[in-house]
Amino acid sequence: MTSYKHTQIGYLILVVTLIALMFFVWFYSTALAEPPSVDSGPNFAVSTIMVLIVFILASFATLSVSIDENYLRIKFGYGIFHKKFLLREMTSVKQVKNYWYYGWGVRLWLWPKMWIYNVSGFDAVEITMKNGEVYRIGTDAPQELETAIKQSINS
Repeated sequence: MTSYKHTQIGYLILVVTLIALMFFVWFYSTALAEPPSVDSGPNFAVSTIMVLIVFILASFATLSVSIDENYLRIKFGYGIFHKKFLLREMTSVKQVKNYWYYGWGVRLWLWPKMWIYNVSGFDAVEITMKNGEVYRIGTDAPQELETAIKQSINS
């Protein structure tokens, strides 16, 4: 049974993905329009790289957070990158604001040492684990996520 589930959409990364896709389509169609005496169009390696770039960009377009009886789970996009946190290992939870230079995506920040998972905006919930590790999960609903985690930890 899931007690909390929320998905945040990263609109900026969606726009960047669409721009990259449009550029690659333009590049590919322009290369195919070249006369055969010149290079015979884009090769397989270039096409593969273009598809891989769009695939990776699209995989960071959303961040889903869910809480069940034992775990807080996060999943970017269609699930290539995911992580779960054992609720009973959490010692504290609080709402925080990320600085703009913390960036988006998955980041290891060295000062203060923490992992950051974010797709958009600056609001986050900071989780401290029993082993001292700190994680920040970006969200557009920080109050709801903090409350859901605290209720799950205390139950």
